[in-house]
Amino acid sequence: MLYLRQLFKRGATLISDKDFRINRQIRAKEVRVIDDAGKQAGVMQTYEALRLAQDRDLDLVEVAPNAQPPVCRIIDFGKFMYERTKKEREAKKGQKQIEIKELRIRPKSNWYHTGFKLKRVREFLKDGSKIRVRVVFRAREVSHLGIGREILEKVAVELADAASIEQAPMMDGKSMMMLLVPGPMKGGPDAARAIVKGARVAFVPPGEAVPPPAA
Repeated sequence: MLYLRQLFKRGATLISDKDFRINRQIRAKEVRVIDDAGKQAGVMQTYEALRLAQDRDLDLVEVAPNAQPPVCRIIDFGKFMYERTKKEREAKKGQKQIEIKELRIRPKSNWYHTGFKLKRVREFLKDGSKIRVRVVFRAREVSHLGIGREILEKVAVELADAASIEQAPMMDGKSMMMLLVPGPMKGGPDAARAIVKGARVAFVPPGEAVPPPAA
């Protein structure tokens, strides 16, 4: 492993992570030093601390810049950054990525078949996924937005025990969509119904300006 400290040659341009000042980048005239064994080495002039680190073929790293005087550690900075990056990667692996699944419904879809789809949606919600419910219109169907709202209302009410509305119904091109997140709807089915009915949706033909909300 080629550590970064191999790039820190005396008299050369210093390279450091943006979060830290190291070696000659340290601006304070004196610093409190913790040596490579983790012991307090006391307060000393920065040039003396730098010489101590160089004698040990290590780096002087400012770890508490706001302290009086600033606290510096004598460490292998390259190895330190390598271990830090490794821990961050491991932490990210442990974080579950939130997926957005999409449920597409046609205005003329049989609700019986949609009910089967909602069973699958419940499984996605249990796994922590968000659900984008989209009613897809074709041709002149877009002139009947009330049908799309009714469908989204039925979905929101049906799933109110397992999903909350994060984004109320809105138009996205020639489709009407809303976004659901895992967790029971606060206020239950009635609250879900009110949000859907209260959403202001209108189809805006391409090239036309979106009308401002009414006062």
